[in-house]
Amino acid sequence: MKLVDHFQYGLNSPICLTWELTYACNLACVHCLSSSGRRDPRELTTAEAKTVIDELQRMQVFYINIGGGEPTVRSDFWELLDYSIDHNVGVKFSTNGIKLDKKRAAQLAATDYVDIQISLDGATADVNDHVRGPGSYDTAMRALENLAEAGFGQPKISVVMTRQNVDQLDEFKAIADKFGAQLRITRLRPSGRGADVWDELHPTAAQQRQLYDWLVARGDNVLTGDSFFHLSAYGEALPGLNLCGAGRVVCLIDPVGDVYACPFAIHENFLAGNVRSPGGFQKVWESSELFTELRQPQTGGACRSCMHYDSCQGGCMAAKFFTGLPLDGPDPECVRGFGEQALAARDGSTVIPRSDVDHSRSAPAPRKPKGGPVPLTLTTRPDRACETSPLAGFGASPTDSGLRVPVAGS
Repeated sequence: MKLVDHFQYGLNSPICLTWELTYACNLACVHCLSSSGRRDPRELTTAEAKTVIDELQRMQVFYINIGGGEPTVRSDFWELLDYSIDHNVGVKFSTNGIKLDKKRAAQLAATDYVDIQISLDGATADVNDHVRGPGSYDTAMRALENLAEAGFGQPKISVVMTRQNVDQLDEFKAIADKFGAQLRITRLRPSGRGADVWDELHPTAAQQRQLYDWLVARGDNVLTGDSFFHLSAYGEALPGLNLCGAGRVVCLIDPVGDVYACPFAIHENFLAGNVRSPGGFQKVWESSELFTELRQPQTGGACRSCMHYDSCQGGCMAAKFFTGLPLDGPDPECVRGFGEQALAARDGSTVIPRSDVDHSRSAPAPRKPKGGPVPLTLTTRPDRACETSPLAGFGASPTDSGLRVPVAGS
């Protein structure tokens, strides 16, 4: 059995665990997938967070991706970072750079098993600040300068690709080279506040091809985190796992301890449990109903008939869900154009899901948890599949939101 086959049926512990420590954030990025802004008063305490780290150590989790919100504004962030490293759980954290002054940069440069991702969504201030807010470009540049001066080895510059910055790929690479950093690019998902700007910001079909060609030509040392495996249908498979690892090798712990199948799918339909429940995170990972369902063999649904299915695996689960498309249908950005057809076929009866987890500063106060995950149900299959289009059989409105999760994209 190939290594990727083991991934399809789940591992004993996640190899990519994202932990959003807080929803508090000094910025209000328009595409924020977690709709962050205000701290949730129910977030895990320092002691509870340390208990989770102890559990991850016992499960032999290699490292955790810490995010938010802005994790460094949490008062115990540096204490938790040290605690995690001292317990053999490496830390990679994403930050807008607000707290990375010269002193912190020097501290981090002297710390082993820590990696840093500076978020930057424009190679120029006007493009970046349009998405991330005024002054955020200068803050990121200052953090990169401080890390370089301190001798921190190869931080990451994390870029969400948008319609406005695809043409800046060479400039992003030049910025990374200037600071001795590594470029990491990720896909824009219609999650959180990103749902409100997805139509405006997501790359056009021509830009998707442009991005694919750039990755093939210049992407040898560029990280993608398997964000763009849907582009593999253009021809050559991109480096990486090239399938959705949601609930199999990937999951998210949010600030209040809720465990979701995917960092891009913060919605009750993808809620597997909570680390505060008996058995903690390990029980959720090993035996939740949701994760058990995700680890079952998947048929690929309508997309299975497409000759490019083996390359793209049907695309991103979260992108489909939050645009109101069936999970066993094409990705909304399917490079063969089937997703565009599916989006155009939506009508007034289409229900486009939204997360009720919203900590934007303009949003109402956080709601009380609803209790537990919503079980998955089988999606109605098309009567027959056309060999040229995976949309055959769905009729005028391919929007059944019943959940049969073919692992496809996160």
